[in-house]
Amino acid sequence: MKRTTIKTASIVLILSLVATAQESRSEIGVQGIGLFTQNSGGNGVTRSATDTGGVLASYRYHISRWLSVEAAYGYGRNTQKFSTDTGAFGQQANVNQMTAGFVANLPVAPKWKISPYLLAEGGALIFDPTGNAYGTASGSARRQNRGAFVYGGGLNFPITKRIALRAEYRGLVFSAPNFQLSSLGRGSLTQTAQPSAGIVFRF
Repeated sequence: MKRTTIKTASIVLILSLVATAQESRSEIGVQGIGLFTQNSGGNGVTRSATDTGGVLASYRYHISRWLSVEAAYGYGRNTQKFSTDTGAFGQQANVNQMTAGFVANLPVAPKWKISPYLLAEGGALIFDPTGNAYGTASGSARRQNRGAFVYGGGLNFPITKRIALRAEYRGLVFSAPNFQLSSLGRGSLTQTAQPSAGIVFRF
């Protein structure tokens, strides 16, 4: 009786491990992105940023059929521009984004062979000045971190069991950087539209 119980338990355990291995709960994504930031302003300062591109890498783990968690890192480079009554200033900066949050996987008819989702994440944008600047501003530009809220959604298009194409949109809401220069005023709330496309590997 004990041997039968042990054998049954062993078979159930092995089958469970095999089923979990075949389920492919993890995904790694690599995407090319666009960065398009809204103009903002306040206190006599008008801010804008050049449109640019970059790259986004992400890891996603499927907790259940409907819910996943994700961590993402993105990189781009643009120039922040400031206009005041006394002149103009521009600072090129590397923009690093680090976010994490939840992904809701939406139901869809199997015949469509796509996987739509919505996401909500939080994290930080790090604006790191390069040596490329123009105009004058009192003080020296320094690296600045800004908290960010991210919302968006996308679609996965399966190619094989382990590979899919991804089209995604993210909206990043944050306070515009001033590189810790008081002459550029306080950072007002702005938003970056981040459309992207890339490839996903499941394992």
